Amino acid sequence: MAVFPEGRGAGGEGERVHVVRLGVYGEEGPLAVAPVHFDADAGEAALLPLHLHMPARRAQACQRQSAFALFAPVVADKRFLIIGGGIVGLATALKLARRLPGARITVLEKEPGVGRHQSTHNSGVLHCGLYYKPGSLKARLAVSGVQEMTAFCREHSIPHEICGKLVVAVDEDEVARLHNLQERGAKNGLLGLRWLNHGLMREIEPHVGGVAALHVPQEGIVDYARVCATMLELITLAGNRVVTSARVTALREHASGWVAETTAGAFEGDFMVNCAGLHSDRVSELAGERREVRIVPFRGEYYQLRKEREFLVRHLIYPVPDPEFPFLGLHYTRMIHGGIEAGPNAVLAFAREGYKKTDIRVADLWDALTFSGLWNFIRKHKHMTWMEVERSFSKSLFCESLQRLVPEIRERDLEPGGAGVRAQAMSPDGTLVQDFCLVARPKALHVLNAPSPAATASLAIGEEIAGQIVPAL
Repeated sequence: MAVFPEGRGAGGEGERVHVVRLGVYGEEGPLAVAPVHFDADAGEAALLPLHLHMPARRAQACQRQSAFALFAPVVADKRFLIIGGGIVGLATALKLARRLPGARITVLEKEPGVGRHQSTHNSGVLHCGLYYKPGSLKARLAVSGVQEMTAFCREHSIPHEICGKLVVAVDEDEVARLHNLQERGAKNGLLGLRWLNHGLMREIEPHVGGVAALHVPQEGIVDYARVCATMLELITLAGNRVVTSARVTALREHASGWVAETTAGAFEGDFMVNCAGLHSDRVSELAGERREVRIVPFRGEYYQLRKEREFLVRHLIYPVPDPEFPFLGLHYTRMIHGGIEAGPNAVLAFAREGYKKTDIRVADLWDALTFSGLWNFIRKHKHMTWMEVERSFSKSLFCESLQRLVPEIRERDLEPGGAGVRAQAMSPDGTLVQDFCLVARPKALHVLNAPSPAATASLAIGEEIAGQIVPAL
């Protein structure tokens, strides 16, 4: 058990009444933290409701272990500011609270609620790490992250399903690339990968086209909105806070930390974590960093299959990535609450939260058009860029691309779906930053690139961030 000072209580002048936190520890870290009102003069303490950091069954199991520790060293009472209440920011708050139960954590979110952008404007897929370069941060955190996210969903009764997916080679030219993908997945530690011929793949997806497929059994689907809501609940139960409608307008560094000026007032912290997603480069600039890479927003547009045609897709059907194409390509996703999505494409968004073609924010568009990296990217990928624009305005071209995976799809089967905006970091030479990018400073850490699979890997990313911060405190 450890006690952490929380702050001055409500006692009258001269009374030494404080709020502290009482922490109970197990082998895996803090099991519970509860606020206590403590009157130092009277020697009395009032224990407020206890908030478990894990389900009761796990806490009881830890208590039965001989390694259970009743006393633990007092952890410094640090104040953390986390800018961005998306899934990565929320997961980081959870992980910091678990490692430092005496810390005071404030998450600042500019929207009226959490997880309003990339966290929930996506396909809702649990990615297990098939595509990413072995040894990269993406590969490592996706593999561990999908396991941790799945366990989190089980513990908190969040809708999810490990349904598996097919990655389909549509012709012989793609077979060699599919073999390479299988090798990459094996190197990343994926389990149960199976090579399927045409007959076997149609046993899983009867209407799929192509000549061969890789079955990836560890992939799944999930309700990320429920994940974010659960994270928010756990953060507040632990005595920390998430402040919404708090857009950061200025950051001031001083000797002991930071002051964040926001539309909801000023907030102070000893350490700042930038998890601002679509605005992470701008927040880093407010903190005094040079924007050596810039967020270029790419909108991904989806169609949905008409209800009576949903039988054409059972689970997840993905293409073999084209090495000349910097994005994954159109695919089919069964959503956790029903329905089949088809997409997304990738076109420049005219606003960083531009979910429709008509969404234009002049400052965002100017920021993109005056960035040399965008024009270098277009020069490198002229054909792809034009093809994506054409496909955005042509339902028939979109359908033709989808028919490569499921030949029975017809244009009349497609109804307008949603859209998401990918916060993609880009270098001045036009190269997309492929890996997650974390930049550490003495009193700050900036997450400058965390597109897909960041939602899946969010808890693992939060652990990575906490693991970098805590030893340096």
